[in-house]
Amino acid sequence: MALTLDEAVAQLGHRLSPKRCSAASRLYRLADPAAGPALLEALRREVGDARTWETQYRIVMALGACGHRSAVGLLRDLAQRPLEATAVYVALGDAIVRLSAPEDTGGSLRWCLGTGTPMLADGALRAVAVQRLPLDAATIDRILDFLDPLEPHDGLRFWAATAAAGWTGPRVRGFLQECAVDPRADVASAAASSLQGKYQAYSPL
Repeated sequence: MALTLDEAVAQLGHRLSPKRCSAASRLYRLADPAAGPALLEALRREVGDARTWETQYRIVMALGACGHRSAVGLLRDLAQRPLEATAVYVALGDAIVRLSAPEDTGGSLRWCLGTGTPMLADGALRAVAVQRLPLDAATIDRILDFLDPLEPHDGLRFWAATAAAGWTGPRVRGFLQECAVDPRADVASAAASSLQGKYQAYSPL
């Protein structure tokens, strides 16, 4: 039987990391704002132990799903620390963008790109693609500038190629045409769909 909200919140304090991880996954699916404060406290407890990186990843994702904007300060702080488990950066980028106010989506995305951490950028682009968030032209140009130097097979192109179904302009079309012949099948497929204005459906967990 699936955990209730209260049960999942209580399980965030379990002594076993897999149990805490399971609780965070449940809270991600529930996406209830009431879980935000408990998730933030749980993240503060977890971040000192690199062994629990998957639990940290799922707590961060749950914070984004719950819309707990009070977590942004800690998330940005963590995003600038050297993390042994680099996959956590993906969740951080995703949540930072999800938790930004609609009018600041572009600013949050540009901040993630500006850190120079590729997996943080990957997570931020994933949030834009999965949520189909609108971006201003300057931010789209910043994304394309960021991706231009990368090799054709670089996976960082994937989420941008997916999100670009909602973008316009000759530079966007050129980017998608280039990605459509990418040696990576996932990037090529995403670009082909976006060239037709069709979003592909993905879930981050």
